[in-house]
Amino acid sequence: MTQAIGLYSYWIVILLMMAGLYIMIARYNLVKKIIGLGLFQTSIFYLYITMGKVDGGTAPILVEDATLLYSNPVPHVLILTAIVVGVATSAVALALIVRIYESFDTIEEDEIKAIEAQEPDS
Repeated sequence: MTQAIGLYSYWIVILLMMAGLYIMIARYNLVKKIIGLGLFQTSIFYLYITMGKVDGGTAPILVEDATLLYSNPVPHVLILTAIVVGVATSAVALALIVRIYESFDTIEEDEIKAIEAQEPDS
């Protein structure tokens, strides 16, 4: 039991990931789907950041009185890049949603499909 409690950060990741996945699958509003995607991405970021943390570790800078236990900076650097990509993806998705709203006057996925089904192919 104490081992499961000690891994609380992984439980938080699983909770956020499943909430984001549920929002993306269960909601028909396109903006809500983007919010679910952002929540899913945030859970992945949190997972990588917690894996890069070492208890008692220092920055990997060589000084004479430092311990030999270092934290790995690579996960944190990768997350910075992933955050930029995630923001860009969300911005493009929101721009596409604006264009969809201008074309269909709705951002509900089922209504867009119904409008598409009513229009004759040309």
